[in-house]
Amino acid sequence: MLSVASTHHHFKSAILTLLNERISINSFNQIHALLLTSGITQDYFVLINFVKYLATLSHPSFAYKSLHQIHHHYPNAFPFNSLISEYARSKKPRWAFAVYNHMFCDNIRPDKYTYPIVLKSCVKFLGFNEGRQLHGVSIKIGFACRLYVQNALVHLYGICGRYSDAGSMFDEMGARDVVSWTGLISAYVKGGMFSKALELFGLMDVEPNMATLVNVLVTCGRLGNLGMGKGIHCMIFKREAEVAVIVCNALLDMYAKCECLDDAKKVFEELHEKDVVSWTSMISGLVQCKKPNDAIEVFYAMQATGMEPDKVTLSSVLSACASLGALDSGRWVHEYIDRKGIEWDVHIGTSMVDMYGKCGCLDAAMLIFRKMPHKNVSSWNALLGGLAIHGYGKEALVYFGQMVHVGITPNEVTFIAILSACCHSGLVEEGRYLFDYMTKFYNLTPWIEHYGCMVDLLGRAGLLVEAYELIRVMPMAADMLIWGAMLSACKAHGNVDLSQQIIGHLLELKPIDSGVYVLLSNIYATNDRWGDVTALRKLMRKKGVKKEPGSSVIEVNGKTHEFLVGDYDHPQKEEIFLVLGVLAKQVPLDGL
Repeated sequence: MLSVASTHHHFKSAILTLLNERISINSFNQIHALLLTSGITQDYFVLINFVKYLATLSHPSFAYKSLHQIHHHYPNAFPFNSLISEYARSKKPRWAFAVYNHMFCDNIRPDKYTYPIVLKSCVKFLGFNEGRQLHGVSIKIGFACRLYVQNALVHLYGICGRYSDAGSMFDEMGARDVVSWTGLISAYVKGGMFSKALELFGLMDVEPNMATLVNVLVTCGRLGNLGMGKGIHCMIFKREAEVAVIVCNALLDMYAKCECLDDAKKVFEELHEKDVVSWTSMISGLVQCKKPNDAIEVFYAMQATGMEPDKVTLSSVLSACASLGALDSGRWVHEYIDRKGIEWDVHIGTSMVDMYGKCGCLDAAMLIFRKMPHKNVSSWNALLGGLAIHGYGKEALVYFGQMVHVGITPNEVTFIAILSACCHSGLVEEGRYLFDYMTKFYNLTPWIEHYGCMVDLLGRAGLLVEAYELIRVMPMAADMLIWGAMLSACKAHGNVDLSQQIIGHLLELKPIDSGVYVLLSNIYATNDRWGDVTALRKLMRKKGVKKEPGSSVIEVNGKTHEFLVGDYDHPQKEEIFLVLGVLAKQVPLDGL
């Protein structure tokens, strides 16, 4: 004859087996009735499995009602906290808040564990209003002064972009732990308030954890604070013998953002396990440091490992292709996205428009642009920029008008693109109007790039005096590019006297680009001022200025090759010179 304990054990085992299987609603009703009458839900393990099963049902109201019927066995919030926790971890976190509302309506008093769990669910669905409601109730019933509730509120407000509320909550806290500090630092980093994040880190009176240090590394990268970034690097490796990949990725990203590629490559190469973030950080860092060819090589190496790129990776690779004019590689990425069924979002679409635009395939760029279901200001900027660099100024103005018409507010980058379009198409009046328009209508402060576009526009049109006057009233000092544009205009319009004035300003800039000297030398040579040419060459030697060799990039079979003037080190130089020789012989025969 079986003992009571043995019977209970077999019954418990059978119930657990049923709960872990998919059963019909009718079968569930029978099992539920059995659970209610047997009292076995007093067993903690059975209760937890019952809650997990309830969380898989179609609606939280049914799950709550089923659980409420056994509440007398647990005269506290424990069973409901378990159900809320299950929903908070699910793909429908809003249901966790629904269960909390049912509890509240039935006068089931939440305990100290309830609010952190419900607030966690609010974080997942960005429920700011729900969080404010919870905050208010927690104050009334005396839980708002609990550290874990306050930490959850700081995190929620930060995630929802309510940085002022997060800061106020933090300031009200009587005691703070590392989670409190990290929560607010993370909120500031998310909101792009990097200086405030760094300032707060400096005020920490508790030992930072790895999450804190990762956020500070992100901040250092965005601010270009290499010194502090290296300090954090040392702090990490003094603490941990083996550092998690997420921390190494943050280090890699920091060095890349600070344009310390050697350090970034060292961290990357020392990674025992590289995930998609590691590869993407390396690729985007190379793109940022204007090493697009290297970025594409790293992407190919990533492919060889079998690692699947994500949308951020592909956007970075497309940027590299755009910089190089590597159309074949860009098309390959396009085909890869379609082949893998990767969902087109605004970032992928914008990168694709930018790549095709810069590679000269404007029809493809405009086709993709029109197909994009969602466009932001960056999408429009990419299209305007592509039209601008290929001299389609009037078309760019038309699209600019459409952009404004559909309610997209132009930013500073938009006006760089549209002013550049005017410059390349000689649209002086339109350029003047738009430069005035950006300041008076949109209240945008012109950058040095905007002034550069205007100087170039006026200079190309022969309005050298007006261009020079604009430089004189600029709120910032002119850089090498602006003076170089003026020199080019002087050369094009034969104004040697103004060139002499400009060289005086250029000599004040250090270092001076060799191209400026060469340009001025060409102006002198055009006007038969050979003595000045000789004097300028001597000045270049005295200052140690060497002319940078010209270069060109060509893509062959998906691989880009860069050629420098006077460079004879290319591994295929013999084949190249053979083809050049054939072409040289063919030119006279064709009468060219």
